Amino acid sequence: MTAQAIIQSLASGLLMGLLYGLIAVGLALIFGLMDVVNFAHGEFLMIAMYASFFLFAFFAIDPLLSAPLVAAALFVFGAVVYLLVVRFAMRAKANAGMVQIFSTFGLAIVMRGLAQFFFTPDYRSIPQSWLGGKTVSIAGIFLPEPQLIGALVSILAFAGLYFFINRTDFGRALEATREDPGAVALVGIDKNRVFALGWGLGAALVGLAGAIMAVFFYIYPDVGASFALIAYVTVALGGFGSVFGAFAGGIIVGLVEAVTALVLPPSLKSVGIYAVYLLVVFIRPRGLFGSM
Repeated sequence: MTAQAIIQSLASGLLMGLLYGLIAVGLALIFGLMDVVNFAHGEFLMIAMYASFFLFAFFAIDPLLSAPLVAAALFVFGAVVYLLVVRFAMRAKANAGMVQIFSTFGLAIVMRGLAQFFFTPDYRSIPQSWLGGKTVSIAGIFLPEPQLIGALVSILAFAGLYFFINRTDFGRALEATREDPGAVALVGIDKNRVFALGWGLGAALVGLAGAIMAVFFYIYPDVGASFALIAYVTVALGGFGSVFGAFAGGIIVGLVEAVTALVLPPSLKSVGIYAVYLLVVFIRPRGLFGSM
């Protein structure tokens, strides 16, 4: 195993880790805002990938151009999911936590079933995108352009989210609602409006990731399941409710996955992710950056 092969693997892991971070940030944002785990998060990613595919197939819009459109559509979809499903689940008088879990879990099953019915279980791909199959060579290290652009988009999206949360009035309202939902109502802030926009923002982030991933990953109804599992581990690794922790956790997961693939067969690359997660749980149960 040469040093160049190790660097190549780490570079690939870093690029995928940034995308994992972008997927996980949306999940962490929703959990941090409402203490609700969105078990349909992977299906949001799946819908975003299908949206990119059909925009390309029917309108010849490259996924790079359709990414903002897909993110905007997922923003609306996320807000509607909160207003029509989650809002009522949160009103449960008994076993509220279980009701919230099963409401989003049931939504995931419905979305996956509808995708299989309307889109069939067939694998689809976008073969002729602007970035598809292209690579960039830097000092002998080959970086696929789709993953490279996806990593840059992830960094920009996270920077934008950080600015939005810390430098805008709505971001402050978001933080205030997370700290004390009852108190914000006394100063005229509509809690449900903030929650709906928070869900929309979390869905838009995963929609952005899905649009980019549609360039280099097969699209099928179950595609979100594996990425959702990685996102849950990433959020727990970084610390529940920590947006920065989720993004940093995604980078760690990507690098660990790459290193594991060097040591073990590629089919076992997830073993390293869960081993590191268990190690962190034993040492720091709240996660690396969690404050719970």
